[in-house]
Amino acid sequence: MNPDMRITLTQFLIEERRRFPEAGGDFNSLLLNVALCCKRIARKVAAGALGGTMGSDGAINVQGELQQKLDVISNDIFVEGNNWGGYLAGMASEEMEQPYQIPGCYPRGRYLLVFDPMDGSSNIDVNLSVGSIFSVLRGADDDRPVTAADFLQPGVRQVAAGYAIYGPTTMLVLTVGNGVNGFTLCPQLGEFMLTHARLGVPPDTGEFAINASNSRFWEPPVTRYVNECLAGRTGPRGRDFNMRWIASMVADAHRILMRGGVFLYPRDSRNSAVPGRLRLLYEANPIGFLMEQAGGRASTGRQPVTSVTPTSLHQRIGLIFGSRHEVELIERYHNAPPPQELPEPLFCERSLFRAPA
Repeated sequence: MNPDMRITLTQFLIEERRRFPEAGGDFNSLLLNVALCCKRIARKVAAGALGGTMGSDGAINVQGELQQKLDVISNDIFVEGNNWGGYLAGMASEEMEQPYQIPGCYPRGRYLLVFDPMDGSSNIDVNLSVGSIFSVLRGADDDRPVTAADFLQPGVRQVAAGYAIYGPTTMLVLTVGNGVNGFTLCPQLGEFMLTHARLGVPPDTGEFAINASNSRFWEPPVTRYVNECLAGRTGPRGRDFNMRWIASMVADAHRILMRGGVFLYPRDSRNSAVPGRLRLLYEANPIGFLMEQAGGRASTGRQPVTSVTPTSLHQRIGLIFGSRHEVELIERYHNAPPPQELPEPLFCERSLFRAPA
């Protein structure tokens, strides 16, 4: 189809708003400004080494990770691109320890924006796909400064979520609670155009994604699931599976939205104080919302991830998402009672060593 004939993101949001005549324009303005931020980040990513944005800046972020230059640049673009519009009460980012307060010189709104400005930072310098993830929540009705507690809402309370993926093409994938749609950035028009309407995750799949180098730390249900997939046709699943792992959750999520699959970054035994590696607010909840809206499922392994009430701004969690039947199977493995060990026969009542009567 000619790009000039496709629906733009702006047109799409206007049509969505018409379903709610009482709604104001702040929500659309917020999403369009987020999209503009993603366009700006896409230009930085596309410039690569020519733009002087590659490599680390030498700082350690609040997550205890080495920041890449594009982490900082992308975070600044999100903050500066959304603090002035009058639709936000505050922001929270994976790269900022505390919530961002809207400067007093700008009007305040009723929404909260949370985001991971640059997902998959380890892929930046090797020219693989990276992305930005975002989520929109409702804020309080008063004018007080926002606190961390304002953001600690379960994922079921998200009003929008999405991601931009910066790959061979730049795409924005978005849900406003009415399905999932994908928009491709047209370089000629500079607009996001609707190219993938009503995305759906098939319930069955033959692909799974997991970092197998962590296998020694996995819980038994995850080990069982992966071993059964690897056993292929001759195993209990009776069919072959392919394994994929990109080390950029946005890229893995995008592949699953396009053709199905299941992604596992489960909790493990490396650190008993940290029940998982992914951030609940900035990564798990928005991706979980997208998967559910596309007919898939997202889980901690034990419960839907969007049902978890956050306890801290940078809380980590295990995450499994994708094709519904596979995620449900993994949940059954987690929730099944552990196998009982049989008693040693030599030391039972009727053993060879029983005392004579």
